[in-house]
Amino acid sequence: MKLTTLFKALAISASLALLPHAASAQAYPTRAIKIIVPAPPGGAIDTLARVVGDKLAIAMGQPVVVDNRPGASNNLGTDILAKSVPDGYTIGIVGGSHNINKYLFKNLGWDPETSFEPIVYTHEVPLVFAIYPQIPAKTLPEFVAWMKANPDQAKVATSGRGSAQEMAAEMFRMASGAPMLLVPYKGSSAAHPDLLAGRTALYIDTISAIQSQAKAGNVRAIAVSTRKRASSMPDVPTADEQGLKGYDANTNGGFLAPAGTPKAIIAKLNAEINAALKLPDVRTKLEAAGIEIQGGTPQQYAALIKSDLAKWGKVVKEAGIAAE
Repeated sequence: MKLTTLFKALAISASLALLPHAASAQAYPTRAIKIIVPAPPGGAIDTLARVVGDKLAIAMGQPVVVDNRPGASNNLGTDILAKSVPDGYTIGIVGGSHNINKYLFKNLGWDPETSFEPIVYTHEVPLVFAIYPQIPAKTLPEFVAWMKANPDQAKVATSGRGSAQEMAAEMFRMASGAPMLLVPYKGSSAAHPDLLAGRTALYIDTISAIQSQAKAGNVRAIAVSTRKRASSMPDVPTADEQGLKGYDANTNGGFLAPAGTPKAIIAKLNAEINAALKLPDVRTKLEAAGIEIQGGTPQQYAALIKSDLAKWGKVVKEAGIAAE
């Protein structure tokens, strides 16, 4: 056999080997798609999974099932996703802990960058600096000055080790130089009573958890944690605007697939989820829950994950938080 003939035969053989994968991606989906949510029902990523999942089912012509797998600081469901068959029929949605947990746990069994294929960056959830309203501070700089003058009262509530609230508070400590004692609670429902009673001075929590209390005057919202003002609380300035330049402690996330999922399937999912995020009723539901809608390419989401890993790795190191 001539060399050129051999090369042609090899090329044809390689092309034929790819045909099943191409055909599979082209026909996708032919059955139900499962969205793993590594958190309990009711939170931001669960809301996103259900609202977007409903639209995805219509666009794809197949059922979309939400599978809540909470536990182990969101690591249980994420581990299941990482080890799922990479065929596009099991995808997942993650939140802020996804890029923090790498530094808090020694043996995750998965890596935020290499164990997944980013599909689309879906959301950002701004956090609100909420202070006890009897504190004589109306702005973030005034509150920092108050903390420095009253270090024994500078107690800051958090939602426990490794939470977005704790990371935001640690970043605030580093950026402001204010003295503070972090007081961990098991979530917002446990932390709010002490803030409302003045037993803690500050809680940096999600808009959905704080907004009603702020409107009622039970807490004073003095800053939001994101670079841009939150659409649902546009009158509250950012920490960056008030002198903490570069401060950005949002909790964010998006859809992922197991590593090795065909690029054609990733592209199809990306297009359909982006389209769903632009629908008026989807935007209304998500924004009402304090969720800032994002969108974009898989490559943009991959870049964000990389950037967040660098940011949170620095916070964990400088704060001296040891991995379990």
